[in-house]
Amino acid sequence: MTAGGRSDERSADGRRRLRHWIVGALVLASTGALANAFMIDLCDLVYDCGCRSLWDGAAEDCNIHDATTHDCPWCTTGRLGVVLPPALVLATQGLIAFWPGRLAWWKRLLLALLAFPAVGGAVGLGFGLATGYWS
Repeated sequence: MTAGGRSDERSADGRRRLRHWIVGALVLASTGALANAFMIDLCDLVYDCGCRSLWDGAAEDCNIHDATTHDCPWCTTGRLGVVLPPALVLATQGLIAFWPGRLAWWKRLLLALLAFPAVGGAVGLGFGLATGYWS
């Protein structure tokens, strides 16, 4: 192989790596934005706590404002409940988006989208069990 051939291989490898990082960044940015926008809706789905979409009152009707019911675990655990669930979802989406190897962009996107309800639901279940929310 000639020196020019090695240079072409390195150039092609560099372009593949750059494309991988661009695709990963786009997948993570889009799925992370969606997950963060709808995290409060997932909160209501898991706990039936009264939380609504950010543009529809957010935690205005959350059961943390009602002394006669269980309090929503994400809302009552302070920063841990506010930061940990979306951080774990985002970290999982980042792993999927940037995982090495060849995986079509649409498969990365689909897996990262599915990570939101899967990881968020699992974290919600953990918080609910740890705080005795359903007992």
